[in-house]
Amino acid sequence: MLHAWRHAPARNAAGRCIGRTDLPIDPRRAKRLAHRIRAFARRNGLPRIVVTSPLRRCRATGRWLARWGWQHRVDALLREIDFGHWDGLPWSAIPRAEFDSWCADFAHAAPAGDGEPVAALLQRVRGFDPGPARIVVTHGGWLSAARWLEQDPAPPQHARQWPAPPRHGSRCELPLHLFVSPGEGDPRDGMA
Repeated sequence: MLHAWRHAPARNAAGRCIGRTDLPIDPRRAKRLAHRIRAFARRNGLPRIVVTSPLRRCRATGRWLARWGWQHRVDALLREIDFGHWDGLPWSAIPRAEFDSWCADFAHAAPAGDGEPVAALLQRVRGFDPGPARIVVTHGGWLSAARWLEQDPAPPQHARQWPAPPRHGSRCELPLHLFVSPGEGDPRDGMA
């Protein structure tokens, strides 16, 4: 089982379309989440290895764990979905017609026309290899994609089918079979 934690809330994210925008996180919240993860790992006999997204709101928790003797690996496959030029904008500033166009072909259309399609996000999530780690710190969109893959390997037909993201600082249990198996090759080969 992979224990995937959603990062603590980022600063200045409320009401904004946040994907790859690299917002800071309150260091105290990152430390509190790291304490919870460390206690959970100790109780469950998990290896002291954490893999995080490279974005600060995830990486900060991994850095706390590294200070306490954990191995901390950063993996770009754990990044949040790329919303293209919408990223960082208030949701209210995104033209409704553009948003509706994305939702009309939710699996294959790129958000904002230049973002990452949901089908590509699903492929990226499937390609993640945790190695010996059983704990990751990642994002709401990534976790929604993993939850989707638990029920269906094909992309969703409608935006309304997409699972809601878990709460900030919460944990999701994900079966390891969702991700690349050793010996299947590295799905990152050839990826930019």
